[in-house]
Amino acid sequence: MGTTDMDHNREIETFIAQWPESSDSCREVFSRLFDFLSGLKGAEIEFRIRPGISYSLRGVPADVSDVPLFVMIDVIEDQPRWLSVCFYQQMVTDPEGRGDLIPGGLLGEDGLCFDVESEDASVIEYLQQRISEACKAASK
Repeated sequence: MGTTDMDHNREIETFIAQWPESSDSCREVFSRLFDFLSGLKGAEIEFRIRPGISYSLRGVPADVSDVPLFVMIDVIEDQPRWLSVCFYQQMVTDPEGRGDLIPGGLLGEDGLCFDVESEDASVIEYLQQRISEACKAASK
């Protein structure tokens, strides 16, 4: 029996509620990106947990696609927690040069990753734009 979107959402909401206070600003960023991804047309959500290592929120194309995901938002288990938001490099632009190219860094493909250590409205907006862009590219 597969995991439903409702199960993923409940699991993610529980995860957010149990977030350590020491990483509150990244919790807010994660929560905002989760809400954005949840409302994005053409997107479904997966949540993969590797206890003690990372928690991975993945945006996957709702329809058949050549790509298994279009964004991976990893919560890195550190003190304090921080986020790594990654895309396939060929699926997004980075007009402000905020990301880091990670050769082979996203499921064996070149990734463009954005590290987030604190809450910043401009960073959230920039990442939401990249998520929309990647979702559109995945559905082609």
